[in-house]
Amino acid sequence: MAGFVVLLTEDPDAAEGELKAFAAKHGIKNIPLTIYEGSAGPVEYKIAKGADVTVNLWRGRKSKANHVFAKGKLDKDGIAAVLADTPKILN
Repeated sequence: MAGFVVLLTEDPDAAEGELKAFAAKHGIKNIPLTIYEGSAGPVEYKIAKGADVTVNLWRGRKSKANHVFAKGKLDKDGIAAVLADTPKILN
């Protein structure tokens, strides 16, 4: 499995510094952090309007599971739900 983070923003220039600071603060070294211009994101990402965090689990080029979290709602139960879907993308 592999992962990456995509920050959706209308102002990529400002977001770049914020993303670098976030990575430094949290010691993120092995996960690619990327920026996408446009808060709606690519259609394939299935970003729900108003979502704070969307977790997509992909196999090949198809999303096999999509989890949407409102601000402050990505908690241990949400993480457990994402982990429960990992068999959908393994072998």
